[in-house]
Amino acid sequence: MTLADHVKHAKQAMAKTVEAVKRELATVRSGKATTALLDLVRVEAYGSEMALTQVASVAAPEPKLLTVQPWDKGLLKAIEKALLTSDLGLTPSSDGNVIRLPLPALTEERRRELVKLVHKFAEEGRVAIRHARTEAIAKVKKTEHVSDDDKKHTEKDVQKLHDDHIRLVDEAVKVKEAEIMEV
Repeated sequence: MTLADHVKHAKQAMAKTVEAVKRELATVRSGKATTALLDLVRVEAYGSEMALTQVASVAAPEPKLLTVQPWDKGLLKAIEKALLTSDLGLTPSSDGNVIRLPLPALTEERRRELVKLVHKFAEEGRVAIRHARTEAIAKVKKTEHVSDDDKKHTEKDVQKLHDDHIRLVDEAVKVKEAEIMEV
């Protein structure tokens, strides 16, 4: 592999990490209803664990309300149970066809807990980005038939990639934190 290949692989790994962090941040509840809140909810259906979005349609008809409409009415109880056991702190109410999830106003304490969760996701992302940098630099150092100057320049390029991707994670966290703390 060439030095450029090592940089390319590091960039891809770091970009995937940033996207993963953004997806995780979307699942954290803020003041507004968003269907992404329910992305991680798993339902016991047809003998296996399935994502809620695979067994029902999820909508946000109002800023403080989510609705879940199961495609198979027999899964209504299983979906309700999954929503109750999730750590979202939402109480589902069902009319036999649709499950409604009103989003109560967040307390100051709950907002702070959510911000801590956001920072935990961000730190996991930063660790993954640092790991990609370390791996790329190790591969660059092992590359044969390349001058030491080229290796040093490539290491600087990898470090710049690292810094840029860390900045992207930090910006996403800042946006999500502002969204959570907004009253």
